Amino acid sequence: MRSSSQPCTRLLLALLVILGGCAGLPKGSKSSTSLLELRAYHCSTPEGQLATLQFVRDAYQPALHRQGIGPVGVFTPVEDGVLDVYLLCPYSSPSQLLERNTRLDEDVEFLALAKEFAPSGAPLPYTRIESRILRAFDGLPQVIPPPSKSQERLLELRIYESRNEELARRKVEMFNTGEIQLMQDVELGPVFFGESFGAADMPNLVYMLSAESEEAHKEHWQRFLKHPDWARMRDLPRYADTVSKITSTMLRPAAGSDI
Repeated sequence: MRSSSQPCTRLLLALLVILGGCAGLPKGSKSSTSLLELRAYHCSTPEGQLATLQFVRDAYQPALHRQGIGPVGVFTPVEDGVLDVYLLCPYSSPSQLLERNTRLDEDVEFLALAKEFAPSGAPLPYTRIESRILRAFDGLPQVIPPPSKSQERLLELRIYESRNEELARRKVEMFNTGEIQLMQDVELGPVFFGESFGAADMPNLVYMLSAESEEAHKEHWQRFLKHPDWARMRDLPRYADTVSKITSTMLRPAAGSDI
């Protein structure tokens, strides 16, 4: 069932205000800031996870590509027994995000494959979909796919929660004014940074790092933690207590992932 146009218009206006009203790009920058959706399909069985991965790879991801949406990241957790499927989708504008489902409803190829995936009345292979809508940071306005395409590459998804919105804004500022650049310098491989404006545990920010292997990732983190620039930023009173909780999830790319 489709929503009426009035709620969609309100959401579009809200997204435009968020994109236009937050701290802008540095003067002279030509980079546009992405909207990001980080989606998690929660599956209860290995068979359900496999079926969800097949649906994303064969139907959903190609349909997004036909809309000009990408790169689309598809990931699974490293931890044994965790059967989620993660999906990262960047959008070039609020309208591209809001029009996605309407265009999927008009995509004959997608609809045919989706019907095979979930026939009418059949149970879905996942139990729930959890979704976060993020505004990409000015310091990294676009998704940066890792240079390595090895299936062994590792990605770390990190969520930083803050006690209030002012502290959350300061942590975003800390990343934009030096921490992202330092992570790039020590080869932590930032993929994206995003500030949540649609999630259950706000205020928070989310980012992803990449490495060719677990060993390389640990080495890059040690470089970061020992770097004098990190010690200087960490000890600034303005950034004290900006993060109240950190959640880290280690991921591997699924077959066909663009990231």
